[in-house]
Amino acid sequence: MATSEGVIACHNIQEWKNQIESSIASNKLVVVDFTASWCGPCRFMAPLFAEWARKFVDAIFLKVDVDELREVAEEWRIEAMPTFLLLKEGKEVERIVGAKKDDVHKKITEHLALPVSA
Repeated sequence: MATSEGVIACHNIQEWKNQIESSIASNKLVVVDFTASWCGPCRFMAPLFAEWARKFVDAIFLKVDVDELREVAEEWRIEAMPTFLLLKEGKEVERIVGAKKDDVHKKITEHLALPVSA
């Protein structure tokens, strides 16, 4: 598991599962960037994603390369890159498809303000 400026890159299934389990245990919002090395819009979003990871310290920011972790991408029905998933308690609460920086930022802010259900 590599960390780059607050973003945790998951390189295998076990790292992914560990991060999700940890987030559930800590009741933290998880923001996942499903990306690909060949994706231009993904490269555009990467520095913004890293900036948000530094800014929103109460959330966990994960990066998943869809070619590297195809099983995870399939499990979460990722069909386009970038796709940003916001997860609470291991469940999807938001999905933003595309390099929609304002939408992603807004949803992170909204979900960090919402209490986690008991």
